[in-house]
Amino acid sequence: MFCLLAFVAFAAVSCWATAESLHLLLNTWPMALCWIVTIGFFVIASYGSKLVVDSLNKNVYMEKRSLMLVLGIIIMLVFWLICSMPTNTHTFFYRTSINDIVTNDIAHTRNLLGQVKNNTNVNNIAQKKADDLKSKIEIKLGELEAEIKNESNPGFGPKSKDILRDFATLLGVDKVEPLTYIGSTPAERLKLCDAYRQKIYLLMESKIKDIKENVQKPSQDNVAEVKKIDNTLANIKKRIDEKELDLNDADAIKEVNDKLSEGYNIVKINKDFVQFDNEEDEAAYTADKPVTKVKHMVSVFDVWKDYLTGGFRGHGFLFWILISVLVDVAAFIFFTLALKKDY
Repeated sequence: MFCLLAFVAFAAVSCWATAESLHLLLNTWPMALCWIVTIGFFVIASYGSKLVVDSLNKNVYMEKRSLMLVLGIIIMLVFWLICSMPTNTHTFFYRTSINDIVTNDIAHTRNLLGQVKNNTNVNNIAQKKADDLKSKIEIKLGELEAEIKNESNPGFGPKSKDILRDFATLLGVDKVEPLTYIGSTPAERLKLCDAYRQKIYLLMESKIKDIKENVQKPSQDNVAEVKKIDNTLANIKKRIDEKELDLNDADAIKEVNDKLSEGYNIVKINKDFVQFDNEEDEAAYTADKPVTKVKHMVSVFDVWKDYLTGGFRGHGFLFWILISVLVDVAAFIFFTLALKKDY
């Protein structure tokens, strides 16, 4: 009787964790249905553990012992290792981490939205375009000087004219007029290179001034949408802080994720006006279908995928795997002892 009660106690913890994980993943399922599926799976997994133990116990009679051992192992793999243990770990980890994940996801998304709303990066964007133009101009100047100084074909020739057309494209002008000065000696060719450099620099400075004066800014419609979503996320955070939204509730976390998804999508639309933290951060917000960090936490598959690919370092995920295994193994042991055969 003690072993049976102990089994029920440990099984209740395991089934609760599995049901919670399933309900987060499949929030359209009624909670009662998640419990029914979970209890059924856990009883089958427990029976599989008993088959394994009984098959290994030479003191009890069992027909087709080897077959029962294999069957027990298969049942354990399917109903415990693939279902119960991963979902239990997911629930334990989710409940200890979700508040920080939501807080950070909302804060970071609002920070990116704020950059768009306040035109924070307009000057940075203009400077980046200016630096990019300078880099391309210097490369072309190097090509032009190499062509002019080329001893096998010195001076300003057809190839140099092609390079001037490239300059015109970069500088946004119809044409860059060639200089009338023609260099024949090495000193004259050096003087010609300096003259072209000064001419191109003057045109480049004019182009940079134009870039800074006419740098693209987000449209007023986009800014209005950004402000709307930013206010929504601020309200969501307030409701969480005031305990109005329970992040352990499947419906509540879905609402949070839906609003965050809107934030991710509007950031993607305005990605040219945002300075991301790194390439990984940019990839998350500009993917074809951006997935929030909160959405990753809701899915048992995504959580395990992130963990197996090196995510969640320092978050104690391994500890929750161990706890999950111990809870289930304890339940299996008590189940086997409660139904132990002595003959």
